[in-house]
Amino acid sequence: MRKILSVLCLLIIAACANNEAKVVPGIVPNTAQETKVIKVMPNNIIGAVERIYLPPMKSAFLARIDTGATTSSLDAENVKQFERDGDKWVSFTIVNRETGEKYTFEKPLVKGISIRRAGENEYRPIVNMDVKMGGEKFKANFTIAEREKFDYQMLVGRNILSGRAIVDVSISNTLK
Repeated sequence: MRKILSVLCLLIIAACANNEAKVVPGIVPNTAQETKVIKVMPNNIIGAVERIYLPPMKSAFLARIDTGATTSSLDAENVKQFERDGDKWVSFTIVNRETGEKYTFEKPLVKGISIRRAGENEYRPIVNMDVKMGGEKFKANFTIAEREKFDYQMLVGRNILSGRAIVDVSISNTLK
C-alpha cells in the first residue's frame, strides 16, 4: 500500500512539473479594459514654490508651499495691535522684497496664538487676508510674523491648500 501511494505521489509531482503555469503579474493589467485612468486637473497641481497675490498689492510674492504647516504665515514689519470701536485690530506693513512695493494693512484680529520656537514662546496675531492664487480669489487666515530671516515672505499652509490643490514638490511656479 505504501509503495502504491509513493508511486502515485511521484506521478502527481511529475505531472505538475510538466505543466508550465503562466503567471500574470497582478500589478500589470492583462487587458486594455482593466486599465483605469485617473484624471487630475492640471490647474489643481501646484509646486513647492508659487506666486501668490495679496490684493490690493499689485505684485506677487514667492511663497513656500508647506503641507506640514497648519496655518499660513506672512512676513510683516511694524506689527502693532490697537483697539477700534472696542475691537482688537492689527496694523502691519508688507514690503515685497522683489519689487519694493509697500502696503500698510489694518485688519481685525481673528485671534492670537503662542508658538514655541527654540524654547521660547512667541505670540503671533492671526488676521484674515484677501488672497489670489492662480485664478481663484478667496479669504484666508495668516499668522503675522517677522520672517526676514526666511527665504520666502509667505508660507502657504493647509488652511489654504486643503481641498484646493495637490502639491508636487518636484515642480515650482505653476500658477499664473
